[in-house]
Amino acid sequence: MPETRKVSVYTDYPGFKKKRVAAYCRVSTAHDAQLESLASQIEHYQEYVGRRWDWELVGIYSDVQSGKNVTGRRHFRRMLDDCQNNRIDMIITKSISRFGRNTAETLDAINKLRLLDVEVFFEIEGLSTSTTKYDFLISILQSVAQAESESRSQNIKWGNKRKLENGSSKTYGRTCFGYQHDAEGELVIKDDEAQTVRVIFDLYLSGFSVLAIKRYLENHAIKSPTGRDTWPKRTIDTIMSNEKYTGTVLVGKTYCGDFPNNRRIKNQGQRAKYQMADSHPAIVSQEQYDRVQLEKSMRSNIQIDSSGKSRKCTRYSMKREQRNEAIINIEE
Repeated sequence: MPETRKVSVYTDYPGFKKKRVAAYCRVSTAHDAQLESLASQIEHYQEYVGRRWDWELVGIYSDVQSGKNVTGRRHFRRMLDDCQNNRIDMIITKSISRFGRNTAETLDAINKLRLLDVEVFFEIEGLSTSTTKYDFLISILQSVAQAESESRSQNIKWGNKRKLENGSSKTYGRTCFGYQHDAEGELVIKDDEAQTVRVIFDLYLSGFSVLAIKRYLENHAIKSPTGRDTWPKRTIDTIMSNEKYTGTVLVGKTYCGDFPNNRRIKNQGQRAKYQMADSHPAIVSQEQYDRVQLEKSMRSNIQIDSSGKSRKCTRYSMKREQRNEAIINIEE
């Protein structure tokens, strides 16, 4: 039986030069699953380029970073610099989204690479910047970027909704003034801040206005939730409106608009809200909280009906307010 001989491609002829190929890989986070994906991408391109006798792998550039902008992707920028310095002839990447999610920046990078005569090949889409018409490439990039953004947005919303429904969402355990997390991540009362919360509720029910409560807290050198000496009236009103102090959590008060309008919108019945009772220790009783909400409604000069918001004809009496101002002045 004849001996097996090793045969390779002979490339030593005038004018031959292997194409200098680089691979770009990216994942968005440092989670274990994504890091495994990154390692798989790197291994794949080592084999992919190695199978081509006319290619030379000059580097694999990888980032653990969002693809929304170039600024945070250090190795992507280094790859572009190497192209500028004529060290790379071709870049291979898994897909358009791996190369970048910001359509404008992606097109700008591709355009610069085209001027440098550097080809970019998107493996999944099967597109090469050297053979694809520029206008067609632009439309593909834009449509792919939008489709992926919409899909990602819907997947995130779906996952968040499931977690809200089964009570596993971290939203239920968010801290606020008066609470902190224990070693297990559960909400527990922070005594000094909780005492301030109780003072605010008690003062309001005794007739103090929000302005009078603000002055009381500042005169008694009680720090605000942000550690300041001054208390915004909005902060005091928010504390009195937060049902979390009763041990109950209500989530879904706002929601994220549909793509591409991702701003937060006040939920006025457009989406479901979810409530978890006895979620954590209470700082004030449900009865006291309800009395404060009723008192706020009675004092408010704004009423809401089917025609919208309007001002009431009556006004909150200032007699108790003047009395409480006098009490503060005496204490000073």
